[in-house]
Amino acid sequence: MADASFLTWPFFEARHRELAARLDAWAATNLADVDHADVDAACRQIVSALGRDGWLEHAAPDPEDAAARLDVRTLSLIRETLARHEGLADFAFAMQGLGSGPISLFGNDVQRRDWLTRTRVGAAISAFALTEPASGSDVANIATSARRDGDGWVIDGEKTWISNGGIADFYVVFARTGEGPGAKGLSAFIVSADAKGLNIAERLDVIAPHPLARLTFENCRVPASSLLGAPGQGFAIAMATLDIFRSTVGAAALGFARRAFDEATSRAASRQIFGAPLGDLQMVQGHLADMAMDIDAAALLVYRAAWIKDQGAARVTREAAMAKLYATEAAQRVIDTAVQLHGGDGVRRGHIVESLYREIRALRIYEGASDVQKVVIARSLHR
Repeated sequence: MADASFLTWPFFEARHRELAARLDAWAATNLADVDHADVDAACRQIVSALGRDGWLEHAAPDPEDAAARLDVRTLSLIRETLARHEGLADFAFAMQGLGSGPISLFGNDVQRRDWLTRTRVGAAISAFALTEPASGSDVANIATSARRDGDGWVIDGEKTWISNGGIADFYVVFARTGEGPGAKGLSAFIVSADAKGLNIAERLDVIAPHPLARLTFENCRVPASSLLGAPGQGFAIAMATLDIFRSTVGAAALGFARRAFDEATSRAASRQIFGAPLGDLQMVQGHLADMAMDIDAAALLVYRAAWIKDQGAARVTREAAMAKLYATEAAQRVIDTAVQLHGGDGVRRGHIVESLYREIRALRIYEGASDVQKVVIARSLHR
């Protein structure tokens, strides 16, 4: 296991330290040879393995266990550890959590029993369908609509950049139902992937391959029981879910940064330049010091936000925004420095720091781009 001294910080309990050690050992055994040739198949296999060995129980707590709840420190530790080992594993876990999180938080007993009992064992893959072509960080601008029709709802519209799009078994879809203007008129629905009128319009390729798609809804009929929570509660459902999972994006960035730092320190010790190790150069030592500070500062912000949420805070919007913003931007700096210290190897396709460079870039965009996080933080200062 990499440096785990941060686990002695007062944010954590013995159960968190034990979980981190177990998962690190599991990942070393199960994620050493992930085949990226078929990303869809790899994600399905990883979800199955995570479910088989109990890790998805943390992303989709047992609906029959009254004591079970989403623990943000646990989610963050899992994402950090998985990201350090294998970016696709972090993606698979995170999207399983993001897609099932609204059901854990707002679903009724039937919805939780029908879906969470499957997602937590890896038997069903979930997705969170919020973003639209003209509505990313501005959730209140959603145009996809849902109207009552007899004993059900009919959804029309388009979603894009949907993680697990094309391989998910169900989507939590946010649509305008008109109870009020802007954010007040949104609702959330659980839509099965085989619902008539739901189409995978396009698969999207990105620099770090993941299952992504653009979805269209054309007269897509869903039963009344698909409504998640109450009509008009969609914005609250989305924000409450992101409030939990936004901190974990920072944790994933932290995992990528820790792996890049380990690779950089190894390179500095083994690479010879001018008759001495690369790490003997004061400039290189300065780079390593900056990387170490960025990592610790990011970890403090991430686990502060997670701890506050786990203590029962209703909202941690400011803290989560700070954690997500700083950790992802810091990880970009750390990874870029690791690439620089590796020279030509750092940009050679297939090298670990090259793959980390591709992985980190999207984290500064999804679940609220960095500039949007600054707006969120600034607005919180005036309340």
